[in-house]
Amino acid sequence: MASFNVQDYNLWTALVTPFNATGRVDYDALVDLLAQQVAAGNGILLLGSTGEGMALSLDEQKKLVRYVCQTEPDAPIMVAIGGHNLQQQLEWMAFCNELPIDAYLLAAPLYAKPGPKGQEAWFRALLQQSKFPCMIYNVPSRSGVELSPQALANLTDEATFWSVKEASGSVIQFKAFVDALPSIAIFSGDDALLPEFTILGAAGLVSVCANVWPQATHLYVSQCLRDPCQVEFELWKSAIEPLFIVANPIPIKVLMHHTKQINYPHLRLPLTHDELAKFTPLLAANEIINQWYGEQ
Repeated sequence: MASFNVQDYNLWTALVTPFNATGRVDYDALVDLLAQQVAAGNGILLLGSTGEGMALSLDEQKKLVRYVCQTEPDAPIMVAIGGHNLQQQLEWMAFCNELPIDAYLLAAPLYAKPGPKGQEAWFRALLQQSKFPCMIYNVPSRSGVELSPQALANLTDEATFWSVKEASGSVIQFKAFVDALPSIAIFSGDDALLPEFTILGAAGLVSVCANVWPQATHLYVSQCLRDPCQVEFELWKSAIEPLFIVANPIPIKVLMHHTKQINYPHLRLPLTHDELAKFTPLLAANEIINQWYGEQ
């Protein structure tokens, strides 16, 4: 399997985990999804929140990552590390360290809400265990805690600290990370805000939308990085809003089922596609983005 320079990739797709009729991982659909991302030139993130990683058992997680590695996709593979038990995360990382992957996404510890000292100690332990470049993930809406830019700045002496995924949705917070970490690549975790964040110095995007529109999102990111002022910011922002009307990845899976990219819209509880009351806005979003891409 080829090794990749993660710094060459400015779009990472937080890949959904497709399930079959019985609720198990649909590996045939997964192969198709991987092929779509490879064709678009996107990096692949496995088992993030969009991939419902924490709803899978440890055995399922291991099987999925092994399987993807065995397919040898012509794209870099990032694996998510999440939870609140440090020893379990270190053991998971030790398992993944022996696989031909390329990077890790390190999420803030869930539920515990550590302060700056705890955050620094948590991430340092993971960075020191890692054999691969690491992206630290600020997502207060899911973790319950806002990461401290200064705490992360204290970690820049760790050689494996490569980047930050900033998904607070705040321009002020995004700029705080850019200012505090001049040697670290800061990625947007919000598809709609990439043009705005690129002006502030974003290195790229970790995307939900690239699941359903791998090629169009790749072009969108390229245009933002080249000249964010020329990107049709309001078009993308308004078009993709329905993809986040209820908890991700409910809408994206429902839309991907409609576009026949996955066989079933199934999720793992407590998420369910029954939360989605209106389907029409998703179809409208799909039409708008496909039309935009076709006009480029």
